[in-house]
Amino acid sequence: MSAVEETKKSIGGNVWKIAQADERMAELLMQKYGMPYIIAKILVLRGVSADEVDTFLEPKIQKLMPNPYVLKDMEKMAVRVAKAVTEKEQVAIIGDYDVDGATSSSVLRLFLEDCGVEPLIHIPEREEGYGPSIQAVNEFKAQGASLLITVDCGTTAFDTLEYATAQRMDVIVIDHHEAETKLPKIYAVVNPKRLDENNYYPYLKFMAAVGVVFMAVVAINRELRTQGFYAKNYTEPDLMKWLDLVALGTVCDVVPLKGLNRAYVRQGLKIMANRNNIGLTALIDKAGLSEMPTAFHLGYVLGPRINASGRVGDADISHKLLCCKDDYKAQIWADKLNEYNIARKDIENYVILKAMEMLEGTPQAYPIAFVAGKDWHQGVIGIVAGKLKERYNLPSFVMSIEQDEVKGSARSIPQVDLGALIIAAKEKGILTKGGGHTMAAGFSLEEDKIEEFRDFVGRYVAEKIGDEAITPVLDVDAVLDVAGANIEMVDYLERLEPYGAGNKEPLIMLRNVRLIKPTMVGVGHVRCVLSSDNGGSLKAMAFRVGDNDIGQAMLTAKGDYFDVIGVLRRDKWQGRNEPQFIIDDIRRVG
Repeated sequence: MSAVEETKKSIGGNVWKIAQADERMAELLMQKYGMPYIIAKILVLRGVSADEVDTFLEPKIQKLMPNPYVLKDMEKMAVRVAKAVTEKEQVAIIGDYDVDGATSSSVLRLFLEDCGVEPLIHIPEREEGYGPSIQAVNEFKAQGASLLITVDCGTTAFDTLEYATAQRMDVIVIDHHEAETKLPKIYAVVNPKRLDENNYYPYLKFMAAVGVVFMAVVAINRELRTQGFYAKNYTEPDLMKWLDLVALGTVCDVVPLKGLNRAYVRQGLKIMANRNNIGLTALIDKAGLSEMPTAFHLGYVLGPRINASGRVGDADISHKLLCCKDDYKAQIWADKLNEYNIARKDIENYVILKAMEMLEGTPQAYPIAFVAGKDWHQGVIGIVAGKLKERYNLPSFVMSIEQDEVKGSARSIPQVDLGALIIAAKEKGILTKGGGHTMAAGFSLEEDKIEEFRDFVGRYVAEKIGDEAITPVLDVDAVLDVAGANIEMVDYLERLEPYGAGNKEPLIMLRNVRLIKPTMVGVGHVRCVLSSDNGGSLKAMAFRVGDNDIGQAMLTAKGDYFDVIGVLRRDKWQGRNEPQFIIDDIRRVG
């Protein structure tokens, strides 16, 4: 692609850039593994070395999971939980209200139940706040709990967990969130992001909480086996049967699908296809998912339904569903999650509409999307911030004004580090609370500080990116001829799955193609056939483009030539086995 082409805007308003890979390394992989050049190039772009190709293409948990005891406090944790199991202690679990929290608490609960222990479970409502609370600790103590385990939370909950310790409860944290130099003074903290970890296996830091919990279960199970527990009492459980939940939490927490995470998801999808989890099966059926689940379905079909209970409903229903062993109850809870998800969509659409009216109805002084409303549900502001960021390609800040405080959520673009921005605002006394990562953050402030925060954020962002609108860039992984976009290539591409964070689905460019018989189908979709003068044709579809420039250009193509970019997938509809191109963007040639 020429320098001129790389600055030219597409019909979708994007600049395309073809990613550059180490050609020698791509050639090496192509020759060593007998794969097409395009696949070798994509592997190089994903950072896969020649020695890692086999484990990337065929990830195995047995090869990628080290001895769990490599993590600090893991052995101590395993011995203590095994003691609680053998002595039938009352165990209590506190989780988070998102998918990672629901799957983490479910995996641990299901394992303990198979060992004859019925744990107490607490999933906080969103209004209660993230993590363990004094109220939950007191309730557990009143019910006789002697061991408290927090999953997907707790690493920085100093006061609450040290209070629990003072109540003569042993406290264990199993988490994956960022840790501080100081750790709570409790029995054990198992977290691959502890600052004092040895990092012999760096990819363990990428695990979602449910991945850490699964490693913990492996360790506890090994300790119980060593003690002869199963020989005397129970049949040793098959831990692999819970990998469907591990895969679900891993994908939905948007952690990089590298190393052990990749094996979790690849194997977990196979387990999910067996439909052994009654609750998860009910949810799959309610969602109308008839094909074998993929990482896409976990992230965009099942995940939102499970998240909906923590956003707009009863936070513990998701956990109950995932642990359910009764078909009737599973159907009821799956229906309830569907209802919550519909309500979440309605609330979300309302807030998005109001936010867009504010942004587009008033000239904006800064290159940000900054909005606040008094009747906006806290549970959707993060989703709305993400959608505003996608629509305007600007850092987005969305706030819900409550009686006692303002709660906000933000999403960013690569040029602006939200974590640093939030820290700076806290240091200036503008925010009362806040934290996050480069691309996402949450925060709180007083209502009378909103305008001061707007000015601070606006100036901060303007210094980073300037006042001009930013043109989004689409990074193209490879260029392919229409004739080369065949079912054999689809077979190769599917070996790169699962796709997700850290391993995005390859974006492919087809040059100089004509759009044959473009037709509007469904609600705003455009279907056509891509044809090349070099030979070959390929079915294609562009979704939700009927009301934008891409759709209009396709429908009025009349033999014009285009470059198109998108993803190449298998069309399985009604038993088909054909390649199909899903168009993301187009650019008129010449």
